[in-house]
Amino acid sequence: QVQLVESGGGLAQPGGSLRLSCAASRSIFSLYAMGWYRQAPGKQRELVAVIRSGASLEYGDSVKGRFTISTDNAKNTVYLQMNNLKPEDTAVYYCNAEQIVTMSQVLKYWGQGTQVTVSS
Repeated sequence: QVQLVESGGGLAQPGGSLRLSCAASRSIFSLYAMGWYRQAPGKQRELVAVIRSGASLEYGDSVKGRFTISTDNAKNTVYLQMNNLKPEDTAVYYCNAEQIVTMSQVLKYWGQGTQVTVSS
């Protein structure tokens, strides 16, 4: 089992920056993937960014060029650097991890979420 704890959310002005952190309860080196999702009021949850064990990266179209996902394996932590924030980025951000159990089974874990609000 993997426990995930997000932090770093808060209030930012348009054009500002925030850095989110996701601390895992175990080594993230052996996990298949870790990423970030977000959900705004009245909207569906959407992919923000994901990094996989082979170092492949994927970003949601709305954040490309503005957000960057990275890892620090020694600290068992995944980060999301958010630059040039827009009011549309306001949402609860959730950390996600995937663990391969067998060739046909993958376990998914979620953090409790951290609120990001972008407003002038």
